[in-house]
Amino acid sequence: MKRTLLICCFLLCAIFSFGQFKNASFMVNGFTLPYQVMFPDNYDSSREYPLLVMLHGAGERGDNNEAQLTHGKQFLIDNFLSDYPAIVIVPQCPANNYWANVVRHQIDNKMTLTFGLTDQPTQSMSTLMSLIQDWLSSGRVDISRVYVGGLSMGGMGTFELLWRMPQTFAAAFPICGGGDVNKLSLYAKNTAVWIFHGDEDSVVPVQNSREIYSRLKELGSDVEYTEYKGVNHGSWINAFQEKELAPWLFKHKK
Repeated sequence: MKRTLLICCFLLCAIFSFGQFKNASFMVNGFTLPYQVMFPDNYDSSREYPLLVMLHGAGERGDNNEAQLTHGKQFLIDNFLSDYPAIVIVPQCPANNYWANVVRHQIDNKMTLTFGLTDQPTQSMSTLMSLIQDWLSSGRVDISRVYVGGLSMGGMGTFELLWRMPQTFAAAFPICGGGDVNKLSLYAKNTAVWIFHGDEDSVVPVQNSREIYSRLKELGSDVEYTEYKGVNHGSWINAFQEKELAPWLFKHKK
């Protein structure tokens, strides 16, 4: 009986949490990007709100418009529903695509990532940029307070979005990602960046984040770096527990 009650309580909590988000989709030239959108409590359509874009990792790709909330859903609800009211959009990348352009080469358990071989956006990235622009033109968004973050593949997508839309984002938080170091100067003075990574990441080398942080510092960027000792690839668990992350985002404005 107790077990049944616990299961029922768990299911109700899961339904309630997911119920904060609404199903949505966006299509450009026949390519559809499903996404979830969350409006803040007591949403007023006559007001403009900050916009937060959250990008998932490779394991959450697909077309069910659910898996992209596997990681970070509670972080988004706990912070941006009422404490820091914002419109939150969480798109889902198709299974056969990626947010960022990156060459992955793996031998045994060692992976190397190469960025910057082409400036051509992936279809998902191109559609994502159109989706963001559509929200910016909607009259619902305070365009001086637009934020982006992501984990793993989404961390790479975050870094790429910053240089593809360099005048758009006030602040960003890439988690265990990487990006093209040669593009950092395009946004170094425009966007505050807080980078997170685990020092024992066996999937995305921590050197990617270290190098980007070092170069952004050289360029005079408002940048912070948190490296978690003994943490492997799941450093988003640690990052989403950072109590200062949401207020840090909201203190930045274009």
